[in-house]
Amino acid sequence: QVQLVESGGGLVQAGASLRLSCAASGRTLNGYSVAWFRQPLGKEREFVAAVRSTGGTTAYADPVKGRFTISRDSAKNTVDLQMNSLKPEDTAIYYCAAGRGVILSQLRRQEAFGSWGQGTQVTVSS
Repeated sequence: QVQLVESGGGLVQAGASLRLSCAASGRTLNGYSVAWFRQPLGKEREFVAAVRSTGGTTAYADPVKGRFTISRDSAKNTVDLQMNSLKPEDTAIYYCAAGRGVILSQLRRQEAFGSWGQGTQVTVSS
């Protein structure tokens, strides 16, 4: 497993942008598929975005498509989530997760990822 730490969360107004970062320690993230999930207060954790280790294929949940972008920074050993045009419904704890050997059909499934960070809070006010 790889240890993950999220950063970049905060309180912003609707329409603003935030950039979340998922940093790995001890191992490079290059061999891992990495995903972002989020959990709004009182709700189940849900898929947000992912980037596959092989080929760099990305996937996005419909509510964030066109607003969020997931990308790798190999030099920093991070996977970032650029979030633009934030809405109050984006308010949640955001978690990054990493997994090896994640096939394309599993990219949106939590159980495909074995390593998880502690989460970072994103709050969007109206």
